Amino acid sequence: MTQKNRVSTLFVHAVLLLGAAIMVLPFLWMVLTSLKTVTESTSMNPFYFFPSRVMWENYSEVWRQTDFLRLYWNTFAMMALRVLCGVTFSAMAAYAFARLKFPGRSFFFSLVLFQMMVPTQIFIIPQYLMVDQLGLRNTILALLFPGLVSAFGTFLLRQFFMGLPKELEEAAKLDGCNIGQTFLYVMLPLVRSGLAALSIFTALFSFKDLMWPLIVNTDSSAATLSSALAKIQSAFAVHYPELMAASVLAIWPMLALFMLFQKQFIEGIATSGGKL
Repeated sequence: MTQKNRVSTLFVHAVLLLGAAIMVLPFLWMVLTSLKTVTESTSMNPFYFFPSRVMWENYSEVWRQTDFLRLYWNTFAMMALRVLCGVTFSAMAAYAFARLKFPGRSFFFSLVLFQMMVPTQIFIIPQYLMVDQLGLRNTILALLFPGLVSAFGTFLLRQFFMGLPKELEEAAKLDGCNIGQTFLYVMLPLVRSGLAALSIFTALFSFKDLMWPLIVNTDSSAATLSSALAKIQSAFAVHYPELMAASVLAIWPMLALFMLFQKQFIEGIATSGGKL
Protein backbone atom coordinates (compact mmCIF):
# COMPACT_ATOMS: atom_id res chain seq x y z
CA MET A 1 0.00 0.00 0.00
CA THR A 2 1.41 3.35 -1.02
CA GLN A 3 1.72 6.35 1.28
CA LYS A 4 -1.14 8.09 -0.52
CA ASN A 5 -3.44 5.10 -0.07
CA ARG A 6 -2.59 4.84 3.64
CA VAL A 7 -3.38 8.52 4.17
CA SER A 8 -6.67 8.14 2.29
CA THR A 9 -7.62 5.08 4.35
CA LEU A 10 -6.79 6.83 7.62
CA PHE A 11 -8.85 9.84 6.57
CA VAL A 12 -11.87 7.67 5.69
CA HIS A 13 -11.63 5.80 9.00
CA ALA A 14 -11.33 9.08 10.92
CA VAL A 15 -14.47 10.44 9.24
CA LEU A 16 -16.36 7.19 9.97
CA LEU A 17 -15.26 7.23 13.62
CA LEU A 18 -16.36 10.87 13.93
CA GLY A 19 -19.74 10.03 12.43
CA ALA A 20 -20.14 7.04 14.78
CA ALA A 21 -19.26 9.22 17.79
CA ILE A 22 -21.84 11.81 16.74
CA MET A 23 -24.49 9.09 16.45
CA VAL A 24 -23.63 7.44 19.78
CA LEU A 25 -23.29 10.65 21.81
CA PRO A 26 -27.07 11.30 22.26
CA PHE A 27 -27.62 7.73 23.50
CA LEU A 28 -24.68 8.01 25.89
CA TRP A 29 -26.01 11.34 27.14
CA MET A 30 -29.44 9.79 27.70
CA VAL A 31 -28.01 6.92 29.78
CA LEU A 32 -25.80 9.22 31.86
CA THR A 33 -28.64 11.70 32.45
CA SER A 34 -30.84 8.87 33.69
CA LEU A 35 -28.26 8.28 36.46
CA LYS A 36 -28.02 11.90 37.61
CA THR A 37 -29.94 14.01 40.09
CA VAL A 38 -32.33 16.70 38.92
CA THR A 39 -29.80 19.42 39.79
CA GLU A 40 -27.05 17.71 37.83
CA SER A 41 -29.30 17.06 34.82
CA THR A 42 -30.19 20.77 34.54
CA SER A 43 -26.67 22.08 35.19
CA MET A 44 -25.49 24.73 32.73
CA ASN A 45 -21.89 23.52 32.96
CA PRO A 46 -21.17 21.93 29.55
CA PHE A 47 -18.34 19.83 31.02
CA TYR A 48 -20.56 18.25 33.68
CA PHE A 49 -20.90 14.96 31.83
CA PHE A 50 -20.71 12.14 34.36
CA PRO A 51 -22.92 11.90 37.49
CA SER A 52 -21.22 12.46 40.85
CA ARG A 53 -23.28 9.59 42.30
CA VAL A 54 -25.11 6.92 40.32
CA MET A 55 -28.86 7.25 40.94
CA TRP A 56 -30.35 3.83 40.22
CA GLU A 57 -33.40 5.05 42.11
CA ASN A 58 -34.55 6.86 38.96
CA TYR A 59 -35.18 3.51 37.28
CA SER A 60 -36.99 1.99 40.24
CA GLU A 61 -39.14 5.10 40.61
CA VAL A 62 -40.12 5.13 36.94
CA TRP A 63 -40.84 1.39 37.01
CA ARG A 64 -43.03 1.89 40.09
CA GLN A 65 -44.99 4.79 38.61
CA THR A 66 -45.47 3.33 35.12
CA ASP A 67 -46.85 -0.08 34.19
CA PHE A 68 -44.05 -1.01 31.79
CA LEU A 69 -45.15 -4.63 31.52
CA ARG A 70 -48.49 -3.48 30.12
CA LEU A 71 -46.73 -1.00 27.80
CA TYR A 72 -44.37 -3.70 26.54
CA TRP A 73 -47.29 -6.02 25.88
CA ASN A 74 -49.30 -3.37 23.99
CA THR A 75 -46.30 -2.28 21.94
CA PHE A 76 -45.13 -5.78 21.05
CA ALA A 77 -48.66 -6.91 20.22
CA MET A 78 -49.11 -3.91 17.91
CA MET A 79 -45.73 -4.58 16.26
CA ALA A 80 -46.43 -8.30 15.77
CA LEU A 81 -49.89 -7.73 14.29
CA ARG A 82 -48.67 -4.96 11.99
CA VAL A 83 -45.76 -7.08 10.79
CA LEU A 84 -48.00 -10.10 10.19
CA CYS A 85 -50.78 -8.24 8.38
CA GLY A 86 -48.60 -5.67 6.63
CA VAL A 87 -46.11 -8.18 5.23
CA THR A 88 -48.81 -10.69 4.22
CA PHE A 89 -51.06 -8.24 2.37
CA SER A 90 -48.15 -6.27 0.91
CA ALA A 91 -46.59 -9.45 -0.48
CA MET A 92 -49.84 -10.48 -2.17
CA ALA A 93 -50.42 -7.02 -3.62
CA ALA A 94 -46.79 -6.70 -4.73
CA TYR A 95 -46.90 -10.06 -6.53
CA ALA A 96 -50.09 -9.06 -8.33
CA PHE A 97 -48.65 -5.72 -9.46
CA ALA A 98 -45.32 -7.25 -10.51
CA ARG A 99 -46.24 -10.56 -12.16
CA LEU A 100 -49.95 -10.58 -13.04
CA LYS A 101 -51.68 -8.74 -15.87
CA PHE A 102 -55.15 -7.42 -15.15
CA PRO A 103 -57.21 -4.39 -16.22
CA GLY A 104 -56.31 -1.20 -14.36
CA ARG A 105 -53.03 -2.51 -12.96
CA SER A 106 -51.12 0.70 -13.68
CA PHE A 107 -53.93 2.86 -12.31
CA PHE A 108 -54.20 0.96 -9.03
CA PHE A 109 -50.43 0.93 -8.59
CA SER A 110 -50.41 4.70 -9.12
CA LEU A 111 -52.84 4.95 -6.21
CA VAL A 112 -50.32 3.06 -4.07
CA LEU A 113 -47.60 5.51 -5.11
CA PHE A 114 -49.94 8.42 -4.40
CA GLN A 115 -50.47 7.15 -0.86
CA MET A 116 -46.69 7.14 -0.36
CA MET A 117 -46.37 10.74 -1.57
CA VAL A 118 -49.01 12.39 0.64
CA PRO A 119 -48.48 12.98 4.40
CA THR A 120 -49.87 10.26 6.64
CA GLN A 121 -51.63 12.90 8.74
CA ILE A 122 -54.21 13.27 5.96
CA PHE A 123 -55.55 9.78 6.68
CA ILE A 124 -55.82 10.19 10.47
CA ILE A 125 -59.32 11.69 10.56
CA PRO A 126 -61.02 9.10 8.26
CA GLN A 127 -59.15 6.27 9.98
CA TYR A 128 -60.20 7.55 13.41
CA LEU A 129 -63.84 7.82 12.31
CA MET A 130 -63.75 4.26 10.96
CA VAL A 131 -62.21 2.92 14.20
CA ASP A 132 -64.75 4.84 16.28
CA GLN A 133 -67.71 3.54 14.24
CA LEU A 134 -66.40 -0.02 14.65
CA GLY A 135 -66.13 0.46 18.43
CA LEU A 136 -62.42 -0.39 18.49
CA ARG A 137 -61.05 2.62 20.37
CA ASN A 138 -58.69 1.81 23.27
CA THR A 139 -57.96 -1.67 21.91
CA ILE A 140 -54.99 -3.41 20.29
CA LEU A 141 -56.95 -3.70 17.03
CA ALA A 142 -57.20 0.09 16.91
CA LEU A 143 -53.39 0.28 16.96
CA LEU A 144 -53.25 -2.28 14.14
CA PHE A 145 -55.71 -0.48 11.86
CA PRO A 146 -53.31 1.85 9.94
CA GLY A 147 -50.84 -1.02 9.46
CA LEU A 148 -53.19 -3.54 7.86
CA VAL A 149 -51.51 -2.88 4.52
CA SER A 150 -48.38 -0.91 3.69
CA ALA A 151 -47.94 1.13 0.51
CA PHE A 152 -44.20 1.23 1.14
CA GLY A 153 -44.14 -2.54 1.62
CA THR A 154 -46.08 -3.09 -1.60
CA PHE A 155 -43.64 -0.93 -3.54
CA LEU A 156 -40.58 -2.53 -1.91
CA LEU A 157 -41.65 -6.14 -2.50
CA ARG A 158 -42.80 -5.35 -6.03
CA GLN A 159 -39.20 -4.48 -6.89
CA PHE A 160 -38.07 -7.85 -5.51
CA PHE A 161 -40.70 -9.79 -7.45
CA MET A 162 -39.86 -7.94 -10.67
CA GLY A 163 -36.25 -9.10 -10.36
CA LEU A 164 -37.18 -12.79 -10.49
CA PRO A 165 -36.87 -14.61 -13.84
CA LYS A 166 -40.05 -15.37 -15.76
CA GLU A 167 -38.92 -18.95 -16.35
CA LEU A 168 -39.71 -19.82 -12.73
CA GLU A 169 -43.40 -19.12 -13.24
CA GLU A 170 -43.44 -21.00 -16.53
CA ALA A 171 -41.83 -24.04 -14.91
CA ALA A 172 -44.33 -23.94 -12.04
CA LYS A 173 -47.21 -23.71 -14.50
CA LEU A 174 -45.92 -26.74 -16.39
CA ASP A 175 -45.80 -28.63 -13.10
CA GLY A 176 -49.50 -27.93 -12.57
CA CYS A 177 -49.29 -25.05 -10.06
CA ASN A 178 -52.03 -22.44 -10.05
CA ILE A 179 -51.43 -18.75 -9.28
CA GLY A 180 -51.72 -19.24 -5.53
CA GLN A 181 -49.35 -22.19 -5.43
CA THR A 182 -46.84 -20.41 -7.66
CA PHE A 183 -46.89 -17.40 -5.37
CA LEU A 184 -46.73 -19.34 -2.11
CA TYR A 185 -44.32 -22.15 -2.92
CA VAL A 186 -42.14 -20.78 -5.72
CA MET A 187 -41.94 -16.98 -5.75
CA LEU A 188 -42.42 -16.03 -2.10
CA PRO A 189 -39.45 -18.05 -0.73
CA LEU A 190 -37.17 -16.30 -3.25
CA VAL A 191 -37.86 -12.86 -1.77
CA ARG A 192 -37.27 -13.80 1.86
CA SER A 193 -34.56 -11.13 2.19
CA GLY A 194 -37.11 -8.52 1.15
CA LEU A 195 -39.68 -9.97 3.55
CA ALA A 196 -37.14 -9.79 6.38
CA ALA A 197 -36.26 -6.18 5.55
CA LEU A 198 -39.92 -5.19 5.36
CA SER A 199 -40.64 -6.93 8.67
CA ILE A 200 -37.87 -5.00 10.39
CA PHE A 201 -38.94 -1.71 8.79
CA THR A 202 -42.55 -2.31 9.82
CA ALA A 203 -41.53 -3.15 13.38
CA LEU A 204 -39.41 0.01 13.63
CA PHE A 205 -42.11 2.24 12.15
CA SER A 206 -44.67 0.72 14.53
CA PHE A 207 -42.41 1.16 17.54
CA LYS A 208 -41.85 4.87 16.95
CA ASP A 209 -45.44 5.64 15.91
CA LEU A 210 -46.61 8.38 18.28
CA MET A 211 -49.51 10.36 16.83
CA TRP A 212 -51.91 7.49 16.13
CA PRO A 213 -51.60 5.78 19.58
CA LEU A 214 -52.04 9.16 21.28
CA ILE A 215 -55.24 9.86 19.35
CA VAL A 216 -56.97 6.50 19.21
CA ASN A 217 -56.03 5.04 22.62
CA THR A 218 -56.52 7.60 25.37
CA ASP A 219 -56.83 4.96 28.10
CA SER A 220 -53.51 4.33 29.90
CA SER A 221 -54.15 0.57 29.88
CA ALA A 222 -54.12 0.61 26.05
CA ALA A 223 -51.13 2.95 25.62
CA THR A 224 -47.86 2.12 23.90
CA LEU A 225 -44.31 2.96 24.94
CA SER A 226 -44.11 6.03 22.70
CA SER A 227 -47.41 7.53 23.83
CA ALA A 228 -46.67 6.75 27.49
CA LEU A 229 -43.30 8.55 27.27
CA ALA A 230 -45.03 11.60 25.81
CA LYS A 231 -47.38 11.71 28.81
CA ILE A 232 -44.63 11.38 31.42
CA GLN A 233 -43.68 15.03 30.99
CA SER A 234 -45.57 17.25 33.43
CA ALA A 235 -47.27 20.45 32.37
CA PHE A 236 -45.26 22.48 34.89
CA ALA A 237 -41.94 20.64 35.34
CA VAL A 238 -39.94 17.87 33.71
CA HIS A 239 -37.99 15.39 35.81
CA TYR A 240 -35.26 14.76 33.26
CA PRO A 241 -33.49 11.86 35.02
CA GLU A 242 -36.73 9.87 35.32
CA LEU A 243 -37.70 10.79 31.76
CA MET A 244 -34.34 9.56 30.47
CA ALA A 245 -34.61 6.41 32.60
CA ALA A 246 -38.02 5.71 31.06
CA SER A 247 -36.51 6.29 27.61
CA VAL A 248 -33.75 3.75 28.31
CA LEU A 249 -36.33 1.20 29.46
CA ALA A 250 -38.35 1.85 26.31
CA ILE A 251 -35.53 1.73 23.77
CA TRP A 252 -33.71 -1.47 24.71
CA PRO A 253 -36.15 -3.82 22.88
CA MET A 254 -35.42 -2.09 19.57
CA LEU A 255 -31.68 -2.27 20.17
CA ALA A 256 -31.98 -5.98 20.89
CA LEU A 257 -34.11 -6.46 17.77
CA PHE A 258 -31.54 -4.76 15.58
CA MET A 259 -28.64 -6.69 17.09
CA LEU A 260 -30.44 -9.99 16.48
CA PHE A 261 -31.53 -9.28 12.91
CA GLN A 262 -28.93 -6.85 11.59
CA LYS A 263 -27.69 -9.43 9.05
CA GLN A 264 -31.16 -9.81 7.55
CA PHE A 265 -31.66 -6.06 7.64
CA ILE A 266 -28.45 -5.40 5.68
CA GLU A 267 -29.15 -8.22 3.21
CA GLY A 268 -32.65 -6.95 2.56
CA ILE A 269 -31.33 -3.51 1.65
CA ALA A 270 -28.21 -4.57 -0.26
CA THR A 271 -29.51 -7.45 -2.36
CA SER A 272 -32.11 -7.71 -5.08
CA GLY A 273 -34.98 -10.18 -5.31
CA GLY A 274 -33.03 -12.37 -7.72
CA LYS A 275 -30.14 -13.09 -5.37
CA LEU A 276 -30.58 -15.77 -2.74
